[in-house]
Amino acid sequence: MTSIDLNADLGEGMGTDDDLLQIVSSASIACGGHAGDAPTIRHILKVCKARGVRAGAHPGYADPKRFGRFRVVMPLDQLLGQIRSQLFLVRFIADEVGMPLSYVKLHGALANQTAEELAFAIGIFATIQAMDPKIAVLALDNSQQVRAARAVGLPLVREAYADRAYTADGLLVPRSQPGSVIHDVDAVIERCLRLAKSGEIVANDGTILKSSARSICLHGDTPGAVDLARDVRDALEADGIEIKAQEPEPPSL
Repeated sequence: MTSIDLNADLGEGMGTDDDLLQIVSSASIACGGHAGDAPTIRHILKVCKARGVRAGAHPGYADPKRFGRFRVVMPLDQLLGQIRSQLFLVRFIADEVGMPLSYVKLHGALANQTAEELAFAIGIFATIQAMDPKIAVLALDNSQQVRAARAVGLPLVREAYADRAYTADGLLVPRSQPGSVIHDVDAVIERCLRLAKSGEIVANDGTILKSSARSICLHGDTPGAVDLARDVRDALEADGIEIKAQEPEPPSL
């Protein structure tokens, strides 16, 4: 049976976490950078443990006023320190709860920058690898994130987005541009089915992108997010596609 992972970014103060945790198979937990705090992290990890949902860390620029969606110019050591602090926090709570962290997924502007800039991505992922060489990264497929994960020897789960428009080169259309977020439910469902069954995504100019992604991100911070996530899961399962967390590709080193 074909299977695919559904992941959502949680702990971001949207009030939909518990509902989404009944639908998704992986939870990327904000860990105090762009959003999130210790009580929220602890609650989500406990629910993940109870429901068998895979848990991951979701660090980003420590810029909560702008939700981590703008690139911040700073010395690399300072940025790496922010990432370490966020991962230390979520890992400490995960150990306390007894719920292992399976992966790291970067958030917002930090994710976009690492998707575009290989040297930058290698610096970020090398820091993650030094903290935990066995943890996987959830990486935008066909981006520099994938190449960086391979370069530093991290396990890898390739990701695609259900409700974000793609450029012809396989990157996400910036949120500052019109049409960057897809709101039509039928269009989102069609994309998820096509990706799961055929490994294809249609870019905003009609280009057919081949993708090996086996995890689909369902955003939790858009209007109607829970209903959309439920509709996507129902459509996938109705087509015989099992929803479950995917085993990472082993490191290449």
